[in-house]
Amino acid sequence: MRGRALLAVAVALVVLAVALTRLSANQYYYFAAYVIFQYVVLATAWNILGGYTGYVNFGSAGFFALGAYTAAILIKAFQVPFPVLLLAASTVGGLLGLSLGYLTLRLRGVFFSIATLALAVVLQTLIVNWEYAGGSRGIYTMRPAEVLFFGNYVEFLFVVMLILALGALATARWIEHSWLGRGLAAIRDNEEAAECMGVPTLRLKLVAATVSGALMGIAGAPFPYYVTYMEPASTFNLDYAVNSLAMPMIGGATTWVGPLLGAVLLGTAQQIATVTISSALNLLIVGVVLVAFVILAPDGIIGLVRRRRGGRHA
Repeated sequence: MRGRALLAVAVALVVLAVALTRLSANQYYYFAAYVIFQYVVLATAWNILGGYTGYVNFGSAGFFALGAYTAAILIKAFQVPFPVLLLAASTVGGLLGLSLGYLTLRLRGVFFSIATLALAVVLQTLIVNWEYAGGSRGIYTMRPAEVLFFGNYVEFLFVVMLILALGALATARWIEHSWLGRGLAAIRDNEEAAECMGVPTLRLKLVAATVSGALMGIAGAPFPYYVTYMEPASTFNLDYAVNSLAMPMIGGATTWVGPLLGAVLLGTAQQIATVTISSALNLLIVGVVLVAFVILAPDGIIGLVRRRRGGRHA
């Protein structure tokens, strides 16, 4: 019944989002909401490998940018339909996650994290030197003039990213409550003991890396239409890697709800700071909030709530 209730809530949210696009609201609200939903997808994707499995990925920006450039190149070369862009970006991201996992998941701790960071640097270097993808000059993408059922393309992207965020959360929730989630939790708690108990650790880690990469890739697919102009420095921006890591840690990295809370709270604070003060404060906000949570609530908001509930019942 709980699953059906969550599905009903998800459908209601999509219907509400479509209804909101019928209002003559400031277009910035749709842009801001798009960014927050985008971070919900990225934070959820990071959490599948980093939170559930315990392998910290610093290369989120690389997966996101690869999905964005995959979409941009397909638009430039073939003008493919939007659903194909989503499928292609998620496939490329998933294959990259699988390949990276096969090569690096035997590494542990800081060595794995450094390898993922190096991956983002390598991908950015390849894009900078790929003339067809725009190189260091960047690449332009023209939005379609019209889109069915929506007044403009920004409203359409707002609803699409909401659907992607709900899909990512549903995937994470299913993993958390399945045999796969129990296996990943065993790896996070003690990988050697899990291996001794017969848990196929490498296979499960590869599945987690593939799903995580696919979700990060699909988060980048609408990006060319969102910004209309991409260049490597901004598309591979460190903000994506830092936020993808910080948001689950602030919300609570061992549950599917944690990345949602962290992304909504931190993403909203960043959007408010961008409008009222400066976007240069975004990383400062992340750093200050993350340090505060590491000191005061190392298990995030979810862990803090659970401890208080446990204290009241004691």
